[in-house]
Amino acid sequence: MKGIILAGGTGTRLYPLTLTVNKQLMPVYNKPMIYYPLSVLMLAGIQDILIISTPNSLPLFRQLLQDGSQWGLRLSYMEQPRPGGIAEAFTLGRSFINDEPVCLVLGDNILYGDGLGGLLQQSAQLQEGALIFGYQVANPQQYGVIEFDQAGRVIGFEEKPKFPKSPYAIPGIYFYDSKVCDLAETLRPSARGELEITDLNQKYLDRGQLQVEILGRGYAWLDTGTHESLHQASSFIQTLEERQGLKIACVEEIAFQKGYITDNQLYHLAKPLAKSEYGAYLMQLLESYSSHLIPAKVPVLEAI
Repeated sequence: MKGIILAGGTGTRLYPLTLTVNKQLMPVYNKPMIYYPLSVLMLAGIQDILIISTPNSLPLFRQLLQDGSQWGLRLSYMEQPRPGGIAEAFTLGRSFINDEPVCLVLGDNILYGDGLGGLLQQSAQLQEGALIFGYQVANPQQYGVIEFDQAGRVIGFEEKPKFPKSPYAIPGIYFYDSKVCDLAETLRPSARGELEITDLNQKYLDRGQLQVEILGRGYAWLDTGTHESLHQASSFIQTLEERQGLKIACVEEIAFQKGYITDNQLYHLAKPLAKSEYGAYLMQLLESYSSHLIPAKVPVLEAI
């Protein structure tokens, strides 16, 4: 399965912070925001990843993430000249997807929860249809919302409805089969001039090929699109990391524990960062292994 991170947009709700810096390059506590969706794809077992962003921002992403080989990944980059909707990722990325299943993650979404790694790996096995998630929120008016019938079956979607028909929003992670590009090509721009992801999901629903997985109370889904939510996300990550002594969305750790890189490669990634708390954590990770071999069963960090 291929992976796409959509990291474009203008970030107007975060002005003046994003007047000169892409939102997904902003820090969420101790690491760039884009590390969080990147870790989602890594935990799902996806290593071939396309990053879509604005022409001005792509050089910065390239400088930060390089070609991904340092983490055992294959990173590609593509321009989105102007905001054209989430579903535009599939028309822009058609050649990259190349008739394979794909997972799309929005660059400003953070997911956390026990068992999430296993759920993502299972979702990445999808070969036919589409799989999305539902998450209960207090303010569904701000998101795409799932509509259910009285039997609990999904019957439709609403994009930022004034009067939501359910409290279940759709987090910014979507799994699709190899037909997604063809279906995305049939979409027409909405009133705001964008290709809406809800319209794409509706097409799969109409074909009887849409699965919805509800994320329960043990999961956290954080949107970082406003000053308040960005601060809340940073505080959430800080609290968990300081309490547990574990890192969330530490891409080096995930790459190491999944066997994408060796302990020697991890050392060379950690050494330039050694003066930072982040680098010290990576050094401690190395010290926790008594040999040069990764144990046969290493618990992958499931919080991302």
